[in-house]
Parts: sequence; structure tokens; C-alpha cells
Amino acid sequence: MSTREEGSAREPVRLTTPLTREGNERLRTGDVVLLSGVLYTARDAAHARMAEAIEAKEELPFDVRGQVVYYTGPAPARPGHALGPAGPTTASRMDPYAPLLIERGLLGTVGKGLRSGTVREAMREHGCVYFGAVEGTAALLAERVKEAEIVAYPDLDSEAILRLVVEDFPVIVVNDLHGGDLYREGRERWRRSR
Repeated sequence: MSTREEGSAREPVRLTTPLTREGNERLRTGDVVLLSGVLYTARDAAHARMAEAIEAKEELPFDVRGQVVYYTGPAPARPGHALGPAGPTTASRMDPYAPLLIERGLLGTVGKGLRSGTVREAMREHGCVYFGAVEGTAALLAERVKEAEIVAYPDLDSEAILRLVVEDFPVIVVNDLHGGDLYREGRERWRRSR
């Protein structure tokens, strides 16, 4: 893919899950991506349980290879909707666990906020991309969810792992496979503009 000019308008990239490393290599920070297919939800408590399963050499509740995990704890669905409002959770809360899943083939995560250096290194090494979802759009994001079902840890209520089927779920590439970091780049652009 050619170098992009700063500030140039780009068409959204459409991706269908499961993701591939080759597809992820084409992405750059700042790309708007419309995800379709399956996403899994998981937050802190679910990640802790998956880490315990990995340590005990047990099966994970879903095959993470090529999958995308959305860090959210959705509200209950209203009548006629697959899911209630589902805004992004702060991704750094999953940082202690994320490398365990990334090493096993997870190729995408969706949340908000910065990722640790350890997580960014694991993502580059194993081909995983970090996508940001826009805060304050929980109800709009939920409208992109066509189906939702609990696949693990129902006792965790809103933190249970859900399998979502989404269509054109809008995210932005925050950390790509080339060392790009949208937060860092944004701060640098701001400093230069002053």
C-alpha cells in the first residue's frame, strides 16, 4: 500500500472476520474500518478466567485464532434489538491478559485508550491490530449488532463472553503492525501545529 498523505480523505476499509495477518498488514493507523462478521465481547473478569484456563491447559471458550475481541460490557437489549448499548471499555485494563490471547492467534481487539508497550510488542510480533471505538456512541454501535448470544461465563452477567454478529461496525486503527500509534501521532501533530 502506498504512503498516505497526512490529512487526506480515505475510504473506509471493509473487513470480514476472521481476520488474517496479511489483511492486517495493509492497515495503517487512522484507517477507518467497517468490521462485519463475528466479534466476541470480553472484559476484565472474562479475561482473568481465560488466563486461568490457559494456565490450567484447558480449552478456551472460543477459538481465538483470527478473531476480534471487543472490550465492552453491554447493557441488556431493548425489545426488538439484539444488544443494548455497548460502548468501549478502557483497553489497558485487559493488558495483563492480552498477550496470552494474542500469542494464541487473536488478530484484533477493540477498545478505547492506550495499550502498554508489552501488548503493542505482542501485537506486532503476532499480527494483531488494536482498533478504537468512539466513546459516547454505545447505542449507535449496538445498532450494528445483528445477533448476540452468551458463549461463556454467564454468571458474570454483563461481563459474560458474547458472540456478536455485526455488520459495518465502525472502528479506527489505533495500533498497526508497523509500529504506528494513533495517540502518539496525534500528540506529535498537535505539538507541530502550535
